[in-house]
Amino acid sequence: MAGNSGVLYVVATPIGNLADISERARQTLADADLIACEDTRHSRALLAHLGIGLGSGADGETALWAYHEHNEAQITPRLLAHIEAGKRVALISDAGTPLISDPGFVLVRAARERGLCVVPIPGPSALLCALSAAGLPSDRFLFVGFPPRPSGQRRTWIEGFAAEPGTLICYESGKRAAVTLADLCAVLGGQRRGVVARELTKHFETFLSGELDTLAARVAADPEQQLGELVILIEGERRPASERQEVEELRILAILSDELPLRQAVALAARITGGNRNRLYKKALAQRQSEA
Repeated sequence: MAGNSGVLYVVATPIGNLADISERARQTLADADLIACEDTRHSRALLAHLGIGLGSGADGETALWAYHEHNEAQITPRLLAHIEAGKRVALISDAGTPLISDPGFVLVRAARERGLCVVPIPGPSALLCALSAAGLPSDRFLFVGFPPRPSGQRRTWIEGFAAEPGTLICYESGKRAAVTLADLCAVLGGQRRGVVARELTKHFETFLSGELDTLAARVAADPEQQLGELVILIEGERRPASERQEVEELRILAILSDELPLRQAVALAARITGGNRNRLYKKALAQRQSEA
């Protein structure tokens, strides 16, 4: 630990309802010499609600700096210099816990590498809020962030975690919710159960639950469900590992067979998946005969 009193506080803030701020978070922000945030306009409103005055950082005033993905390379060294000089720096995001699909990783990692003190101030998190009330298994889950915007990339992204047995969680904007749910159905199958949690902790908070195809149709047909911010949760893969392995083998074999001679495609699929070459070859022949 560096030999000074400088600290980087990673402070969780409300995701909607301002009453969710913890007393520890409130006090930490009030005591900070500098607060780094995504959007200064958004954070000024929060800090005003908390009764925290802002200034230039001189004479005991708290300074407010913009810190986001477009300037973190430039601002990170300056924040580190303040911490090394003994200042108390608080990192907040627009909503929820910093670093969870928000900026901050670069700063926290650099602070750790320099031996600086990093202190988490826990609190609201949209993904945990949604999971706690979704009614889907919570003993194991995988948070995958925001989906890519192009549909082709989004489907490839979904394929990457299709076999995950834990509950899947992603964030999405309301305006893209319908197309994302449609792609989830296409890749994972419409019969998987899911939950769409919208505008959590706010006045128009809603939870929709059901099979993915039903959810996709409902969101597509209801403009109100396409507003605000959403958390989408999907039950994990429940098929036995042996069945999942076979599905993955055949998926890869089908892709390779479109580009390579059959024997070469089978040999490469077996190497990639660890599957049995003879079994894969028999399945490939049976598939071709059924298509003939």
